[in-house]
Amino acid sequence: MEQQYFQINGAGLNIRAKLYTEGRGDVKALVILGHGFGGHKDNRAAERFAKHVIDKNHGVAALTFNWPCHGDDVRKTLRLADCDAYLAAVLAWAGSRYPDAALFGYATSFGGYLFLKYLSEHGNPFLKIALRCPAVCMYDVMMSSTVTPDALERIQKGKPASVGFDRKVEIDKTFLDSLRETDVSARDFLPYADELFILHGTKDEIVPFETVKRFAENNVIDFLPVENADHRFQAPEKMDFAIAQICAFFGLK
Repeated sequence: MEQQYFQINGAGLNIRAKLYTEGRGDVKALVILGHGFGGHKDNRAAERFAKHVIDKNHGVAALTFNWPCHGDDVRKTLRLADCDAYLAAVLAWAGSRYPDAALFGYATSFGGYLFLKYLSEHGNPFLKIALRCPAVCMYDVMMSSTVTPDALERIQKGKPASVGFDRKVEIDKTFLDSLRETDVSARDFLPYADELFILHGTKDEIVPFETVKRFAENNVIDFLPVENADHRFQAPEKMDFAIAQICAFFGLK
């Protein structure tokens, strides 16, 4: 498996991306991966997925990229509009670079929220989309598990605050307000139900299992509970199971 770092530029954007390929032959299918809040393009879950899908399938590549303000991205304050613009630019790059390739999406947590937001506002650019523990209730997740009381006090005073887990991301009141106003769980995804697949750990400590289960049921989306898996699917056997299920949904090995 080969790895290539590059940048997607244009329209004032500078997106840091990473492409996984087998290093030979044509790319017949491309999987675009969206990481979670505080994540980055070099996350281990993405690399594990890329290694599996490339080792077992000829002509498949995987692409990761940094959301705004994540990893080594140069933006300072997170905005939903910027996230939307980044995904649009990545999709445009994919369509230009691999015009004949089947396009799949795989996103987790905050990335899942952003993919769903994009889907509901622009239509589905993917053949199929798999979501692992998608934060369909992103505002509630931020307020219950990500924004500390000290950070919230700063934000309420009109100041930005750094929040997150392993890596911090700077947010402000404008961002939180936009999350509250953009509730993807209340939107209609019935037209895309056959193109979506959701996996969720029953022991998810960040995004409530029952909330996502109800969202999937309301939209008749195929939903797979993964017993005893946490939010990050840290147990290797749980992650490998998720990868196998996602590949099967995509029609891959």
